[in-house]
Order: sequence, then structure tokens, then C-alpha cells
Amino acid sequence: MYKLVHIGFGNVVVANRIIAIIHPDSSPVKRLKDEARERGQLIDATQGRKTRAVILTDSNHVILSAIQPETIAHRFEGIAQNDEL
Repeated sequence: MYKLVHIGFGNVVVANRIIAIIHPDSSPVKRLKDEARERGQLIDATQGRKTRAVILTDSNHVILSAIQPETIAHRFEGIAQNDEL
């Protein structure tokens, strides 16, 4: 069974596919977003709001979220802790 991480506005990502959750402000991250857009692998889950987190997956998809990276990371950690029980 897949564990899902809520990334805002009813959108979820499969937890075991996430490689990194990063801030969108640096130039390398902006290049990652542009390259993903060109490849057709950019997923915008911001619902028109400001991008606050960029999620990288093992399939090279780049997902934009309006939720802070720390918030997503806490949700991700909660899923990992529930697996240990």
C-alpha cells in the first residue's frame, strides 16, 4: 500500500517517490524548474499561489507546492513514524 504526503489544496504525492523537498529561491532550483518544464515533467500544485516548496521525485518530476518545505517534511516524517509502529 502506498503512503501519501499531502502537499496542499487536496494534492498528494507518494511518499516513497520523494527524493528532496527544497526552497525555490536559488538559481539552481529555478534552472531545475525550467528544465522540468521543457521536458514536460513539471507539476504545478500551487493553485495559483506563490511557490514555497519544490519537491523532487525519483522519476525526475519536479512538483511545486504552496506549502512550506518544513511543513511537508513534518508530514513526511509523521508517515515514517507511523510505519515504525
